[in-house]
Amino acid sequence: MSLTSSPFPPIADYAFLSNCHTGALVAPDGSVDWLCVPAFDSPSVFGNLLDRGAGSFRFGPYGINVPTARNYVPGTNVMTTTWHTPGGWLLVHDALTMGPRRGPDTVTPHTRPPTDDDGEHLLVRTVECLEGSVEIELVCEPAFDYGREPAEWTLIDGDGHAADATGAGSTIRLSTDLSIGIEQGSARARHVLTQGERAFCSLSWAEGLAAPADTDDASARIDTTVRFWRSWLARARIPDHSLRHPVERAALTIKGLTYMPTGATVAALTTSLPETPGGERNWDYRYTWMRDSTFTLQALHFLLLDWEADEFMQFVADVEPTEDGSLQIMYGIDGRRDLTESTRDELSGYEGAHPVRIGNGAFDQRQNDVYGAVLDSLLLHTRRSRHLPRRLWPLVQSQAAGAVAAWRDPDQGIWEARGKPQHYVSSKLMCWVALDRAAKLAGIRGDDKLQASWHETAEEIRADILANGVSDRGVLRQHYDTDALDASTLLAPLFGFLPGSDERIRNTVDAISSELTENGFVLRYVTDETDDGLSGKEGTFLICSFWLVSALTMVGEMRRATDLMERLLRVASPLGLYAEEFEVDRARHLGNFPQAFSHLALIEAAGRIILADRLEEWSG
Repeated sequence: MSLTSSPFPPIADYAFLSNCHTGALVAPDGSVDWLCVPAFDSPSVFGNLLDRGAGSFRFGPYGINVPTARNYVPGTNVMTTTWHTPGGWLLVHDALTMGPRRGPDTVTPHTRPPTDDDGEHLLVRTVECLEGSVEIELVCEPAFDYGREPAEWTLIDGDGHAADATGAGSTIRLSTDLSIGIEQGSARARHVLTQGERAFCSLSWAEGLAAPADTDDASARIDTTVRFWRSWLARARIPDHSLRHPVERAALTIKGLTYMPTGATVAALTTSLPETPGGERNWDYRYTWMRDSTFTLQALHFLLLDWEADEFMQFVADVEPTEDGSLQIMYGIDGRRDLTESTRDELSGYEGAHPVRIGNGAFDQRQNDVYGAVLDSLLLHTRRSRHLPRRLWPLVQSQAAGAVAAWRDPDQGIWEARGKPQHYVSSKLMCWVALDRAAKLAGIRGDDKLQASWHETAEEIRADILANGVSDRGVLRQHYDTDALDASTLLAPLFGFLPGSDERIRNTVDAISSELTENGFVLRYVTDETDDGLSGKEGTFLICSFWLVSALTMVGEMRRATDLMERLLRVASPLGLYAEEFEVDRARHLGNFPQAFSHLALIEAAGRIILADRLEEWSG
């Protein structure tokens, strides 16, 4: 399907809104094409992203679909869209609003201590005619339960300014100062604004379906949301550097993917955006991966966002282990363990990519890297806070015991391959990380016996990797039975397994840079050389490309690192966001969007470049 014939906007053209409970994607034409309520992993009420009949919500100029400009209000996740029509100019603001906390949240109850501000469970949209006159339209067409149930509408006031949409046991309320008309499953309104006039609409799933009273109230809520995001960003430490603005946008994105009630972070906002155009590599990423924990903690602590780091660490401490004491590789944002996967075969999928998946069947896979991710997070957090909470020590013991028991076993690897288990080098590496960090934590606690035992096992794992995981040319392998390359071996220098000066690290970085790239962007592996249980070619993985930037800084290749970083920044979406993959041939983003891992890796890569630049300045 060509770009010109596709009814689906390019993935990277969507704007991301968030209230730290759920998120929305807004297409360039002003249509909300993705929104799940009340939480990130709830069923969608607007699902046009996955099927052009699965629900949408447009608010903008009638008959004009191409905006003049789209921008975030600087320092926020609030969107502005400027429209030029034959009759004049229009400015639209879109926000999932934040406001002062007014008692317990009954819609998405908190397990973490609530902050002074919280999500209002409202999508608020305002328009203002800047010049001339503009005819605006409102078209709200919810389709509940991932498009299965069209809305049943009921006008709830005599003036026709509010209507409830019901389906699949849920009700949402549309409020506006325009006059609403009901046409089967849609609510519509049209009105002509002249210069200086404003209008609003909102969608509420709040307690009592509370909504703005009028346009002034709607605008005030958006202003409050702007202040929330700017106040939050002001807490972050982001040095004055050319990379400051990309880091700010990445930080806002990570915060926007955080589920405030529990402290969890979703891997991405969406499900089933394809990694292979039209193919089957489509996954539900609206859950929390334990492997993301260490990268999340690194990014949050680098930015001095210690509150968020502690919230996430408490979420990790709360989740229920499996029967053998290990942690699953992923959990629901509420901590639930069962993420059974199903498909929605009635949905067309984005550009025909099948199947559309709900849930993630990899949740019960054995992936031995999870121990290292959790324990690296615990050590990082302990060093930062200078305190290991008593409730976390049993987690250290259980994860270290799990790594001791599992490190010799094959697994599915960091990429959750659905083929035969293998002795993946990255999994062995993360088991080394687990025991190395556990030993350091035991030292902090003063347990000399455990420190010595865990350190001894860590050294045994290191020796095994160096004996079996290095090819004849001195490059780290994907797994013990192949010489194929895998970008996950870039984690070796990032986690301190070997120093950047080690010849095997330099060889690995050079081999991946020259042999596992397309036009300089990194593949996670060559699909023809890897039994991942799936067909089709992938795009390059953005996280792997950012890992290569970090690895290049560690081997002293600063010019190559900054050159690749500049190329990665140039392929960001028009609003500075990243999906999971980048298809080099067609220069477009693939996979779920926005992808937390990509933004976390950007922050780490930028941090290493900024640090190197500062050290050079100070030494000079």
